[in-house]
Amino acid sequence: MFRIFISMLLCCCISTAVWAHSSGWHESKHIRAELVSEYQQVMPGQKLLLALHFIPDEHWHTYWQNPGDSGLPTSISWQLPEGVSTGPIQWPTPQAFSIPPLMNYGFAGSTILLTELTIPLDYTDSSLPIKAKVDWLVCEEICIPADAELQLELTVGSAAVLFDSATALVARGKSSQPLPLAVRGSFDTAGGSFSAAVSGLPDVDFQQFFVAATELVDHAAPQQLVFSEGEWLLRQNLNTYFTRAADSFELVLVSGNGQGYSLLLEAVAESSPAAAAESTSLWLVLLMAAAGGLILNLMPCVFPVLSLKALSIAANSGQRAEQRRDALWYTLGVVLSFVSLALLLLALRAAGSAVGWGFQLQSPWLVALLAYLLFALGLSLSGVVQFGLGLMSAGSGLTQSKGAKGSFFTGVLAVVVASPCTAPFMGGALGYAVTQPPLLALLVFVALGLGMALPFLLLAYLPALAQALPKPGAWMDTLKQLLAFPLYLSAVWLVWVFGRQAGIDAVAVLLCGMVAIAAACWLYGSWQFSRAGWSRPLLAALLLLLSVAVLRLVPDSTAPVTTATDAHWQAWSPDKLAQLRQSGKPVLVNMTADWCITCLVNERVALNTDSSKAALALYDVTYLKGDWTRRDAEITAYLHQYQRDGVPLYVLYWPGQTPEVLPQILTPDTLRQTLERLSSQ
Repeated sequence: MFRIFISMLLCCCISTAVWAHSSGWHESKHIRAELVSEYQQVMPGQKLLLALHFIPDEHWHTYWQNPGDSGLPTSISWQLPEGVSTGPIQWPTPQAFSIPPLMNYGFAGSTILLTELTIPLDYTDSSLPIKAKVDWLVCEEICIPADAELQLELTVGSAAVLFDSATALVARGKSSQPLPLAVRGSFDTAGGSFSAAVSGLPDVDFQQFFVAATELVDHAAPQQLVFSEGEWLLRQNLNTYFTRAADSFELVLVSGNGQGYSLLLEAVAESSPAAAAESTSLWLVLLMAAAGGLILNLMPCVFPVLSLKALSIAANSGQRAEQRRDALWYTLGVVLSFVSLALLLLALRAAGSAVGWGFQLQSPWLVALLAYLLFALGLSLSGVVQFGLGLMSAGSGLTQSKGAKGSFFTGVLAVVVASPCTAPFMGGALGYAVTQPPLLALLVFVALGLGMALPFLLLAYLPALAQALPKPGAWMDTLKQLLAFPLYLSAVWLVWVFGRQAGIDAVAVLLCGMVAIAAACWLYGSWQFSRAGWSRPLLAALLLLLSVAVLRLVPDSTAPVTTATDAHWQAWSPDKLAQLRQSGKPVLVNMTADWCITCLVNERVALNTDSSKAALALYDVTYLKGDWTRRDAEITAYLHQYQRDGVPLYVLYWPGQTPEVLPQILTPDTLRQTLERLSSQ
């Protein structure tokens, strides 16, 4: 009995000695943790390692400093005596955990996170209390957050004494870390992908890499590791949420046998889209925006509406004051509309919505209402009805009114229908705008509006141009009727876009609504001549309500109707693009939308021609088409990678070369000539 008592007493003494430099195990769901000191006795001026030791259950894991697509890295908050300090966590080489469609980085099995602790020379206490508030996330298919307060107390003496039981644990922690390399690499984020170049590496066959920067790469995307001319070239698609990379961060390369190597990557000067935008002079961007707005007047989606303004100018020929007034009010309508669209766009994106230029025409409801409006305007020009009087002035009549009101709302309508078109110079200006603070962004949109209104300002304020205008006469009535037909064609185009968004059944519903619009205009027009009774205008109002009500019968479709039925092209997806690029195939990406007139014209004259198809086949180029007719967050993110906020966008990927962005206005020979040049480099 006495021997048993002595044995128990010795065990307690030993346990007490051990617990002085170990926190003991903290048990939590699916994991246990302890904090262990490398030394059981320390001395002033010494540095030592503390080991946070995790043992998760089988198939469970914790996270690296960059957890990947989800998860949280382990964090340690230290409570130490004054003057005592710690360094950052020394992370082991991470592992990749694929949970489709996500990819996470972390550690399974026994995991040791080392931290260096420094004791000052003037430390005088006889003991060193150490407390650590540890937070972690442990996951399998589900994730469980947890925390613990781990503490230990070390004796302070004249000499340091190792804690033998911790020696092997610390050695394991060191061996699990990547070997630090005295080399530095450079990285770039141009062209929609992260790319890095590193020379001076060991003669090792690297199979995988991890970047410590979060939200930089698309973690689940394939990685490219190529050794060429003495340096390793790394590439991976950018993350959907990428905005800007840090100037430098850690890169971990992993060899075929699982050994990790760490080094520092530094950004190539002005490599990121944001840096490129910042390097662009503001005056040049404003000039580009104004030029884009000016050219926008020639786009097919804008020109029919400008016929309304042309009639106003012709009517006021010779009346300088009225011309200047109308020009100023038209300019105000254009500029305020651009600013309003910009404010809405910026607000939606700040709230997390993936939207870009032309986002309003991604709504079938708005497309239908615009088709109604342009159809009604055409009927007005054809003489079926005269807008601008009574209740009817609340819609189409605003653009037909004489004076300031008519000019202002003609400018508003011109901007609304201009958004399907992206003129030259507009893409870069819009891409710059959405990366800047709100005030600078709005300034770019003001310049865009001023450029669009510039022709009418010049006509109003330059006498030589004004004198060239014909005098008013009977010819104006004929011109007015002729100008109705471009508006009818615009309405037909919008009906087609609506059908692509919502289907053929929806087109039938919309056409019924347009019949109701025509009947309403006919009834109201006949009443305007007789002014007898109120039955016809009331019936016209009911028909207008009916035309809007029937739109509720349109089925709710959330995806474009477009399918890749043409062998000439395939539907775009981030995974398909990454797979093709990894296999070394040249790829042409076309980001388009059915409501984008510029896109449709380019496809007709430059991409779907026999010569372009032959060139794609000759150079074995895979043609991918992304449809932005309805809202698509992945396409929006892709556009942002190239500093674009709208379509069209054409990107040509040639193996071993930087992706090339083609012009927004393509000629029949653009694609063939570009392929010839890239293939010869």
